[in-house]
Amino acid sequence: MSRLNRGLTNFSLERLCSFKVTTHTVTASSPRYSSQYSLKLSDPSKCQGTWAPKRDSLKNMRTYATAVASKGLQDLNERLKNELNTIKGAGLFKKERIITSPQSVHVRVEGYGADMLNFCANNYLGLSNHPEVVKAGKAGLDQFGAGLSSVRFICGTQSLHKDLEKKLSEFHGREDTILYASCFDANAGLFEVLCSSPDDAIISDELNHASIIDGIRLAKTKKFRYAHRDMKDLEEKLKEAENARTKIIVTDGVFSMDGNVAPLPEIIELARKYGALTFIDECHATGFFGKTGRGTEEYFDLPLGSIDILNSTLGKALGGASGGYTTASKEICEMLRQRSRPYLFSNALPPPVVSCAIKVVDMLMESSDLVKKVQSGTTQFRNGLKKMGFDVIGDPSHPICPVMLKDAKLTSKFAEKMQERGIYVVGFSYPVVPKEKARIRVQISAAHTKDDITRALSAFESIGKELNVI
Repeated sequence: MSRLNRGLTNFSLERLCSFKVTTHTVTASSPRYSSQYSLKLSDPSKCQGTWAPKRDSLKNMRTYATAVASKGLQDLNERLKNELNTIKGAGLFKKERIITSPQSVHVRVEGYGADMLNFCANNYLGLSNHPEVVKAGKAGLDQFGAGLSSVRFICGTQSLHKDLEKKLSEFHGREDTILYASCFDANAGLFEVLCSSPDDAIISDELNHASIIDGIRLAKTKKFRYAHRDMKDLEEKLKEAENARTKIIVTDGVFSMDGNVAPLPEIIELARKYGALTFIDECHATGFFGKTGRGTEEYFDLPLGSIDILNSTLGKALGGASGGYTTASKEICEMLRQRSRPYLFSNALPPPVVSCAIKVVDMLMESSDLVKKVQSGTTQFRNGLKKMGFDVIGDPSHPICPVMLKDAKLTSKFAEKMQERGIYVVGFSYPVVPKEKARIRVQISAAHTKDDITRALSAFESIGKELNVI
């Protein structure tokens, strides 16, 4: 059996001499082997006929590959099939809706006749398809090519990458910046470098993003979790870690499911008291939160640089494509360039992505008009829902607006009815959020007009009354 699998696996389309399927047997031969190989089929009805070695026969070859799958693969597929059925039975299966237009406030979604108003994207500044951003991406493609085919330290660093790193450092008021393929990578590559000893300690908010949790797991150090935004518990954990060589307090700046904000002034005060470093993930703050979009520090009127290490993304407000970064001291960024595995072993960001991000940062440095639009739209939406009687949690100034419905089935039904009315929102329930805390998370964009928000509010009110929510 193993020899047969090797033979079939190693067939190229050019080498394949014959691959014949009769009623119950698949037979293959190749010039690489002196004999033919046969295998009884478990489901012969799916494999009938004879195919010649043509390039368009790849689909048929995949069918054969399924027929001759190893016992180990068959067992794995069966187990996964059962687990997927369990997920579906619990109503937790995530279906991907297919968008057939650029990402924008108005999107076309497969299965829906008319354009939908999008209220669930991280496109906070509405720049994912902005003409000037797209133009910059095309210019980067023309001048610098589609990609680098290399990691940064070999031959993957272009002047574009250094320009963006410099601009992000200036934007955040830091000494240096290092780019990653995503903020997930930035979080995954940070902690094992900075906390490389059992003598170090990481103290993390219990509701931090999954990428932070995964990054911390890689660090061979002491790990503590403090209750969400609970400064008394944080101080207790700092006392437990008092003798650590390096201590880092780790938190999201804004927590994406609840839209609430980390109490940075208190965190900084405790960090100074116990000699700890501070880290924040600003993915849901950079570019649009605070008076000029500088994020959570600015929201609290703290000087830029008050937090020691800041990670963020290019994949939300800053163009919406992909990419993440760490911005901090020169020494931290240089050490990450030497030791951070996601940076060392991932291709450099493609030039069009970098070019788009540079354009967005330039726009933010020139004007805060888009930031003001996000803030005014957030106020309109939050105030409108609260007047209707909806339970909207999160910080009043943040465009993440979780509408709490609590019951998972009700939330799913509510979201479906909103979509039927042309409002694209998504319901979140366990295990993404705790049980009995299901919600529809609405996200406001600078591209939403007052009329767009009024239309969404009208749909919420009508469906809310229909389903006895308000």
